[in-house]
Amino acid sequence: MGVTSPLAVSDDIFAAEIEQHDGVAIVDFWATWCGPCQIIAPIVEQIASEYDGRVKVAKLDVDSNQQTAMKFNVRSIPSILIFKGGEHVDTVVGAVPKEFLVAAIDKQL
Repeated sequence: MGVTSPLAVSDDIFAAEIEQHDGVAIVDFWATWCGPCQIIAPIVEQIASEYDGRVKVAKLDVDSNQQTAMKFNVRSIPSILIFKGGEHVDTVVGAVPKEFLVAAIDKQL
């Protein structure tokens, strides 16, 4: 199994990639200057590999994609938004332990 990296999404493709996705998707809302975002990034990468084929994993840079961040009321980062069938069903805020994030994802599968 190869290493699967999170998909970089933007305001332009967010609807097509995430809101029109049938299954479960998670989106890491982050920014380059955000310390906790750097802490959770490797966890998001691991989840992208471990859940390959079951969960679509994406990252959205809030600095260059403010429209999507505002649409989903993302006020603090990192925020991991979980979508199921295109609907926003859960949000995990902050640099949480991997187990916490995995539990939130597994609940949707």
